[in-house]
Amino acid sequence: MNIRPIVLVADPLSPVALAALGSDVEVRHCDGTDRPALLAAVERADALLVRSATRVDAEVLDAASRLKFIGRAGVGLDNVDVPYATLRGVAVVNAPAANVVSAAEMTCALILASARRLLPAATALRRGRWERPRFTGVELSGKTLGVIGLGRIGTLVAERMAAFGMDIVAHDPHREGGCPDGVKLLSLQELLHRADVVTVHLPKNAETIGLIGRAELAAMKPTAVLVNVARGGIVDERALHAALVSGQISGAALDVFDREPCTESPLLELDNVTPTPHLGASTSEAQDRAGVTVVEAALQALFDRPADSLVA
Repeated sequence: MNIRPIVLVADPLSPVALAALGSDVEVRHCDGTDRPALLAAVERADALLVRSATRVDAEVLDAASRLKFIGRAGVGLDNVDVPYATLRGVAVVNAPAANVVSAAEMTCALILASARRLLPAATALRRGRWERPRFTGVELSGKTLGVIGLGRIGTLVAERMAAFGMDIVAHDPHREGGCPDGVKLLSLQELLHRADVVTVHLPKNAETIGLIGRAELAAMKPTAVLVNVARGGIVDERALHAALVSGQISGAALDVFDREPCTESPLLELDNVTPTPHLGASTSEAQDRAGVTVVEAALQALFDRPADSLVA
């Protein structure tokens, strides 16, 4: 009798992705945030599919006696110990292109919401206050957007915000080749001095943790807004809070936080912060693409076919 490989789904995947697993594998589910349940379930799994909530570290990998594959239905891999997985001979695949449009559109939405002060205005109106003069915003046309990280998402943001009449500057020391039309590469300090809106689009790693700290915030214009739809920890949240309270910068829009879920940060108490609960990839289209990408890669790995998005 043939024994089907076991695919453990530790974070919610879209119905389209689950359907793509088909009948050649046995699908099991667990709550990846429940550590004992995850360690017990992964022991017999051949493949593990996660999103951002499940932490796949050495403890999880050591508990998995026959794991061949880890699929991260999304871009970031900071919740997966890729070097140790490689040491254990476990392939790791992500979906780097699945959510780029969704994340770029989310960034543009936050930039627009910050410029027109939509969140505090809506909150005041819901509380029965009609305060038009208080919520006077600014136009983006003629302003400068500084994009830190000119990869897939950063490039899409630059293209979209150029349509609003913004001048685009960027900082990306690792960029190879030319820039999109109309985008000028600058040093980080030059970008911070010049930009009216600064948006972060970098991976989280040893090089980028705390990249935007006290000194960088002090280099920004007092009228500037900082947007982060990348990863928490790239922006020093204590330094940002101090800069916002003192008026060193005008505002911030944050989709990501150093510790998530985040419900008690002092940043959430400030009227000049537009916060959202890590919604950058939260569209049905992005979730379908990310899930299907890692499901297809898992089936390729389990049945000895090469995977297209292998990172380890």
